[in-house]
Amino acid sequence: MTDLDDLPEFQVVVRAGGFRDAARLTGKSASGLSEAVRRLETRLGIRLLNRTTRSIAPTEAGRRLIERLSPALAEVEAALGVVDGLRDTPAGTLRLNVPVAAARLVLPRIVPPFLAAYPDIRLEVIAEDSFVDVLAEGCDAGIRYDERLEQDMIAIPIGPREQRFAAAASPAYLDRAGRPTHPRDLLTHACLLGRFRGGALTSPWEFEKNGEIIKVEATGPLIVSTAGGMDLALQAALDGTGIIGLFEEWLRPHLKDGRLEPVLADWWQSFSGPFLYFPGRRHLPAPLRAFVDFARAFRW
Repeated sequence: MTDLDDLPEFQVVVRAGGFRDAARLTGKSASGLSEAVRRLETRLGIRLLNRTTRSIAPTEAGRRLIERLSPALAEVEAALGVVDGLRDTPAGTLRLNVPVAAARLVLPRIVPPFLAAYPDIRLEVIAEDSFVDVLAEGCDAGIRYDERLEQDMIAIPIGPREQRFAAAASPAYLDRAGRPTHPRDLLTHACLLGRFRGGALTSPWEFEKNGEIIKVEATGPLIVSTAGGMDLALQAALDGTGIIGLFEEWLRPHLKDGRLEPVLADWWQSFSGPFLYFPGRRHLPAPLRAFVDFARAFRW
């Protein structure tokens, strides 16, 4: 294989009509350019330039090479220009792997203004509750809660910094089944649960008050997939089927309009909000760098 560094040097010597003029154009030494051409001729086994003390001229082989070489090097420069553009201008595809709750409660606030600010970025969001290796899945970054963060990743806060696990039911259900006054009362109630793709349930439910933590093995008539069935569970709660445990923000509109009533609100447990996490590489892809900077500056 010919050293590709010698090819553009041969090209500039031919275009300049000599080694000294080529040296002035490139900032390299005339002797260095001469050596590059000599090295290229040796590797190809054919003379490319006829040299005199005052000028140079390409041989037949040199003319044919330069005719094919010039468009090829122009294509290489164009390709490198595309890469430079992706480095300096946020453009291209950004793939995020996020929990379903983050897709519902965090991203709707940040995604529209982000895409408006960076119209050349295409955002792809994979929302699921199985905790996959985001890089192995072909994603650039993910959103996770602190107990799910991988140690070799960089993590920055994204979304509200404090969230709560809330329980609620329709007034009609509570009028019929009674209103719990202690977390253990839930053992006799119909609770609406989720199941992760790995098989684990969203039970036990965890409550906290004055430093006391109580876990309740909630059971009930309905179990849905956390990846896509929580809206069904919520609708069942609205229709009086039972008590649902979910992020407070998810339930808030229905708590506000009275269709749902808080259950054990003084026991709702707080936890830290989610994080955007990504590999600690020195050179981040421009779309990811733009999103990281945007998330850091975004006011929640």
